[in-house]
Amino acid sequence: MKNYNTLLDDLAPKKFNRLGVIWTIALVVIIIFGIIAYIDQVIKGQEVTNMRDYALWGIYISNFVFFVATSFVGSIIVAVLRLTKNEWRTPLVRIAEIITLASIVMAGITIMIDMARPDRLLYLFIYARLQSPITWDVIIIPTTIAISFLLLYFPLLPDLAILKKYFKKEKPRLSKIYGMLSLNWVGNKAQKAIQTKSIKIIALMIIPISIMLQTIDALLFSTTYRTGWNSTNMPAYFISGAFVAGVAALIAVVYVVRRTKKLESYITDFHFDKLGKLLALACLIYLYFNMNEYLIPAFTPSKEEDIHLRTLFTGSYSYLFWLVTIVGLILPIILLLFKKGRKPLPMFIIGMVVVIGSWWKRYIIITPTLLHPFLPIQGVPESWHHYFPSMHEWIITVATLAAALLIITLLVRYLPVIPIQRTAEEKELLETDIKH
Repeated sequence: MKNYNTLLDDLAPKKFNRLGVIWTIALVVIIIFGIIAYIDQVIKGQEVTNMRDYALWGIYISNFVFFVATSFVGSIIVAVLRLTKNEWRTPLVRIAEIITLASIVMAGITIMIDMARPDRLLYLFIYARLQSPITWDVIIIPTTIAISFLLLYFPLLPDLAILKKYFKKEKPRLSKIYGMLSLNWVGNKAQKAIQTKSIKIIALMIIPISIMLQTIDALLFSTTYRTGWNSTNMPAYFISGAFVAGVAALIAVVYVVRRTKKLESYITDFHFDKLGKLLALACLIYLYFNMNEYLIPAFTPSKEEDIHLRTLFTGSYSYLFWLVTIVGLILPIILLLFKKGRKPLPMFIIGMVVVIGSWWKRYIIITPTLLHPFLPIQGVPESWHHYFPSMHEWIITVATLAAALLIITLLVRYLPVIPIQRTAEEKELLETDIKH
């Protein structure tokens, strides 16, 4: 049985190894290229993109919806697990909270990137209209960022105080930073009572707010009455899809963290088995809503709906549609039904496939519909009837994904990804003199 000092050595943040340094530098370089491309886009205007009067949203909004969906994992799953006090959640919740915070922050930044004139951002507040879903989106995203930060920060307080002591001799400057962030935590009954109550309130708040966020995003589409979006199924469709993307992202990150930090004795096969069952359930629910979204309307489609569905089933987007549906949704369900498919390495591969499929799924939701406007636009170039992102769009989009990964990387580097205090309590380890 491990003692307290061994647990501290295992879970305390450590320096990056060579691979970690290379990974971080690579992310920073990608982000710099993205910033350069964005500055060029602001200077030259949207003509450097392939977005036109037909595809007026394009890849940026696809990316935004993906980030919002991925943020769902820490909002709902963590909140529910915290409120139900499932002990198996302990090694996973903080990683989920980190993913949530990184994703929702980048969702807000991606919206600003999509604006051709970022200087007009202020107009969203000055000329806000309460009947507009966009106004509610502007309200709900900062709210979600704030609550996601608190849901990550409040449970960290005991661990930050522990790290203050742990690094006091070897890294006094880092120890001082942890001490400031710990807000003078000493672990008395009054502090614990306030912390427990605060976490419970935040967990209760984030559930409806996260559902509202997904619903508002869905309403941004469905209230346009466009073919392919004009469905009351959209909110449930978005929520179930977010469940899939979030759990898959959690699995992928948990595997990488487990391997790089050598946490196999804390994040075990049991946890991957649980996550595998959760992902299988999420995929099954999402498959059901996909059937509602595509299969049911195919029996009695209007003329416009028939054109849209043919584009997806047999037309120019059919290869991507069926690849995302079969490889990114149906195949994972089949593999996850078997226990061998729920082992760490297979789970990582499945998680990555589902995450990639989830990103392209958002592209499929948005682009084909935009290419079928209400009224055909007369006298426009043939190229406007088609859309594929320009190099500027790809560089900027990849940079936002790199930025999300950089946030996750830095938080994983400087925070204990597995709660130290709670793990010690669960293992019934008592604090002894810390050898550091």
